[in-house]
Amino acid sequence: MPLPNLETWMWTEACETVDRAERLHRQFFRPAVMNAKRPMWEPPIDIYETSCEFNVMIALPGVAPEHLDVLLEDGFLVIDGHRRLPTSTESYIRRLEIPYGQFKRRVELPAGRFEIYTRVFENGCLLITLRKT
Repeated sequence: MPLPNLETWMWTEACETVDRAERLHRQFFRPAVMNAKRPMWEPPIDIYETSCEFNVMIALPGVAPEHLDVLLEDGFLVIDGHRRLPTSTESYIRRLEIPYGQFKRRVELPAGRFEIYTRVFENGCLLITLRKT
């Protein structure tokens, strides 16, 4: 079995590390809206498209569906909400890796007209299906 090219391997590892760092920065440190009064986090998303639909899957563990707003605004799908910390008075935090607080995610839509067709919240993920009109 031939050995992998060391330079190619190092470059691939470096690019993957940068991708992971950018994803962490976007999720935890970058305000979603630069003029926001308080910091917000951006939940990760997957986007896939069919000939009739545009689907956005957004990871929202621990977020109650009633704490979510979804709307179409000037060519963007906007998901806005809040994840609360557990409210146990007899515990203290040992580790906090899942972000909490206000979040906002703006997804630029491709050219065309869309309407929100379904919103399904299951297993900590929100699947938003936009129908192309």
